[in-house]
Amino acid sequence: MNQFIQEMTKRAKQSPQRVAFPEALNVDILRTAEQVVLTGIGYPLLVGNQAEIETLAAQNNVSTEGFTYFDNTNEEAKAALAYEYCSKFDDFSEKAVIRKIKDAVRCAMFLLKLGKVDCVAAGKEYSTGDVVFEAMSIVGLMEGVESPSSLGIADVPGFLGSEGQMFGVADCAITAQPDAKDLAGIAIASANTVSTLLGWEPRVAMLAFSTCGSAEHESIEVIREAIKIVHEKRPDIKCDGEFQLDSALLPKVAAKKVPRESDVAGKANVLIFPNLHAGNIGVKLIQIFGHANAYGPILQGFKQPVCDFSRSAPVEEMLGNVAMLIIRAAAEKK
Repeated sequence: MNQFIQEMTKRAKQSPQRVAFPEALNVDILRTAEQVVLTGIGYPLLVGNQAEIETLAAQNNVSTEGFTYFDNTNEEAKAALAYEYCSKFDDFSEKAVIRKIKDAVRCAMFLLKLGKVDCVAAGKEYSTGDVVFEAMSIVGLMEGVESPSSLGIADVPGFLGSEGQMFGVADCAITAQPDAKDLAGIAIASANTVSTLLGWEPRVAMLAFSTCGSAEHESIEVIREAIKIVHEKRPDIKCDGEFQLDSALLPKVAAKKVPRESDVAGKANVLIFPNLHAGNIGVKLIQIFGHANAYGPILQGFKQPVCDFSRSAPVEEMLGNVAMLIIRAAAEKK
């Protein structure tokens, strides 16, 4: 287990949370749930038929000790959950809830909204789009956030920034062409995530191909408007731009290019890309040429914590994602 995942696991163990795993007939999910119990970071709830899940676990030498279950194939269980849900919320009818619960990831989101679990970990078999859509439809977005997003934690060997080798990058997986409100929400959610997970004071740089008006284009106006929105909604967050990447990260470059005082320029620890093209390309560049580890992606912006695994993720990486999820879930209760 690498050092970052060890640190996240150690922190998660301080306040274990209940985690719903909707993809309970996936062996890697079962192994991850087993590790959640063994490391003491949480309490797995598996969505599905207990006998089927335990048979598969036994066939693959996975211990189910510590697991609990919600059987979304059981008619009585579905009806009881639908009744309870509709007694507290009015966005779906009982018939609609019963119908939706047949789908395991939807069922997990209902359990999360009702407080029967503290977070949901999915994505090994469901696509990112499916996980995001169901979370938006059932759990909803936090106040001040217009769209969901994802944050990655980059750990770049040899880089020496304000937080050592590490910095946050967003959005790299969800919103293709964010408008000003979207970008502002991504910045706010990203600041919250790094503060909760890593204990950093966020210094959020809004990236562009221009630094402080060195170029003009209508796309840069979107970024400037986003910064204004962040300052209005969350004046406590240090957010500045527009900055080119070097102006955001390198103090010497910032001193030359940024003609004013800034709490962010040259010492940013969170980088907000202007769109998904830049985000996807940027992350792959630092991974390929900078030999960086990139932890995540961490889904953010929802009212309650939801995690999306990469479909190719090994169990150790999934455990790290669940540990980060649990840390966020615990923080939201404080």
